[in-house]
Formats: sequence, C-alpha cells, structure tokens
Amino acid sequence: MRKTLISIAAVAGVGLLAGTAIAATAGKPGDERPNRTEYVRDMVRNGPARNVILLIGDGMGDSEITLARNYEKGAAGRLPGLDELPMTGSYTTYAVEKGNPAKVVYNPESASTASAWSTGKKTYNGAISVDAHGVPQATMMELAKKKGLRTGNVTTAEVQDATPAAQGAHVVSRDCKGPDNMKNCPAQDKVNGGIGSIAEQFVENTRTDVILGGGKRYFEQKVKAGKFAGKTVTQQAQENGYQIVTDKAGLDKQSGDKPVIGMFHDSNMEVEWTGPLAVKGGTQPSRCTPNPKLPQNVPHLDEMANKAIKMLNRPGGKGFFLQVEGASIDKRDHAADPCGQIGETVAFDKAVKAALDFAKYDGNTTVLVSADHAHTSQIISDAVSPGKTATLVTNEGSEMYVNYATSDGESQDHTGTQVRVAGYGPQAANVVGRIDQTDIFYMISRALELKR
Repeated sequence: MRKTLISIAAVAGVGLLAGTAIAATAGKPGDERPNRTEYVRDMVRNGPARNVILLIGDGMGDSEITLARNYEKGAAGRLPGLDELPMTGSYTTYAVEKGNPAKVVYNPESASTASAWSTGKKTYNGAISVDAHGVPQATMMELAKKKGLRTGNVTTAEVQDATPAAQGAHVVSRDCKGPDNMKNCPAQDKVNGGIGSIAEQFVENTRTDVILGGGKRYFEQKVKAGKFAGKTVTQQAQENGYQIVTDKAGLDKQSGDKPVIGMFHDSNMEVEWTGPLAVKGGTQPSRCTPNPKLPQNVPHLDEMANKAIKMLNRPGGKGFFLQVEGASIDKRDHAADPCGQIGETVAFDKAVKAALDFAKYDGNTTVLVSADHAHTSQIISDAVSPGKTATLVTNEGSEMYVNYATSDGESQDHTGTQVRVAGYGPQAANVVGRIDQTDIFYMISRALELKR
C-alpha cells in the first residue's frame, strides 16, 4: 500500500495523475507528452479493497462527457474527476426480452441496466433486480450488508428511481415506487402478502445505512398492510431507527451512528444549470446560467457524496459500499436541454473527484465510474440539422453546436452504444478493454469478497 501512495506522489511532478502536464502541453504539436507507462503499471492492483464507491452518470455517454469538457474546460482541457481515472475501457449495455432471456434488446433503459450491474444478471427493460422471469436476484448492496459492510445510496433523482432502486429493491416494474403505485406489481404488493414497494423495501428489507436524494412524496404514502399499516413509509423508517433530514443543515449534523434518509425534494432534485432548449432551426448563441430554482438549503451531489463517505467510513468498521448517481444528465438529455445536462455532468464530475480524492487518501478504496446507457446528444459542425439544435458559447469562446435527433416528440431516446467505464484501486484494471455491465457485479464482489 505504501508503495502505491509513494508512486502517486512521485508522478505529482508531472501533474496529478499526469493531468496537469497533459493539459499544459495540449495543443502544441511536437511537444513531448508524458510517458505514463510506469504510472499505469503501478495502478494495476489485484486483491480485495476495504471500500468500493460506484458512481453512475445516468445517460452519460462519451458525447455527454465531451460536451461538458468542451464547455467547461475547453477542447484541450481535462475534467478533474472523469479524466483522471487511470484505468479506462468500455462496456456493453444491452437488455433481454421479458420472459425470454435468450433474446437481446439492443437499446436498454435505466432499470434493466442498473439491475445488470447490481445483480450480475441481464433482465428486461423496466425490471428492478429481478431476472427475465421476474425472480428476485441478490444485489451487491444486499450482499455487502449481509457481510457486515456499511452501505450508501445517493442520487439526484427520486431515491425510488431505477438506478438507486436496483440496489435496494426487487419489483417487476420500476413504476412501483410507493404503496399507492403497486398496480403493475401485484405479487410484491403488501396487500397481497408481498414485500412492498421500492420505498418500503428500502427501509424494511435492505435497510441501507445512508439514503440521500429526492422522492419524499413516496415516503409520505401510507403502508397498506402488515405491521406498519396506516403509517407513512417515513414513519416506518423512523420506527426502524432512521434519522430523517430534509436540508443541508440537517444532513451536516449527522454523524453516521444511526441510519439516515435525506429527502431533499418531493420528486427529482433541481438541476444546477439552465439555458435554452434545443429547437428545430436552432437557437441564438447562448451561455449557460445557474438555475434560479435551485434551493440554497439543499446539498449538491458532491456534498452528498462527501458526507455519505464520512458517515460510512466509521472507525473500526469492516468497510463500505456506496453508489452515487448523477441522475439528471439523462433527464435533461431527454428534454433536449444542453445546459441542463452539461451542468449535471460537471456536478457529477465533482462527485467523482471527491470519491477519487478519498480513495487516494485512504489507500484501500476502489472507485468505479460509468453510465447506465448512452443518450442522444451529439456535437455537429453547424446548427443545420433535421433534429433539434442549440448553439452554446463555451468557456474558451467558441461556438458549439449540440444536436438531438432520436425523436420527433417531446422526449429524446436513449442509444444502445457501449459506454465508458473507468476505475482506480483494487480490481479496477478489469475495466480495461471491452467488458459487459454485468462484469461490474463480479468485479465489486471480488474487491469486497462478497458471496452470493
């Protein structure tokens, strides 16, 4: 371990993870670029890790990353989180057909993809950690909890949304978020003797130690049957020992001695940036601006991630597993909102940097970063397109033309291409090359020595 930390310090002269040196020489043809061979060799680490942090940029394909880099840091710049992970590869994201796991579905969505890395099994679009036949599959968060590790689930979406739900619940439809929303999940409905909605399963079955995000409205629904019938899911959580916080001040007071649920919005949390939506025929060149609707009393994603790490990293503990999602990269991509998605990617990058900074300091933490699926936004040569376009003026003063053309309707579609996966720490070298989403389950299971 000491050797690795010394080696990191040794390359600091050419910039943090060689990033500063690359940025300093970029754009000067003929200049010598740093040789990263020894550094990358030193970053290859086998064996277990004490902690694993998995960060998911929802809908964050390479195009979304490039848009954010171009706008915020410039074409030759580097994002301080995403671009500093030493091990990089790509993974496939396809789903399978419901009831027929032998038949591939090439364009997935967040439920099937999150279930894939959470359980190691492919499933159908809309499923939450059940297989193609609807049979529940153990998740890595459940296995980590069973081993005695502390667990955390952080998102800017509703915490009952597909990506966080796949770590803490098992339902046949992602829409079954609260007790009032069980129409598509009769077998899981508590009135039929089932295990309950996503919200109920979080606080009764999985019992994740730290849950932070939106979705307060589902916690305020009342349980329909069983021990907690007539009480809200929030009350159920409190009776199970959870501390409930609704703003940054409340979160800051938490020590991690007791499990915590942070509910910072009735639905999805507000995005960081705003700007013109893409339209057919294009927009005038514009800059992005801070979202005036963003409350000042709620934490940003990097603040939630940092606080979750502090609460989970308890003295004398066995370690932890934490999942962090930047959810609205996807949601603003659907809306053809380039400033919204870029702002969320920049915010996600800050969370990646927070995780990476902790991992370097800790010396025994694996950080893995990827997306659930790719999305629609593309950089094109000018604003002329049969789709919707917007023109943004980047921080380096150039115009960037952003195109959305996967739907004629209000919501743009995902795409089925492979997406980037990157990592740092024990087992991270296994992301190199082309892998599949399900491999993340086995990679984390090896790192944390989990048993199914």
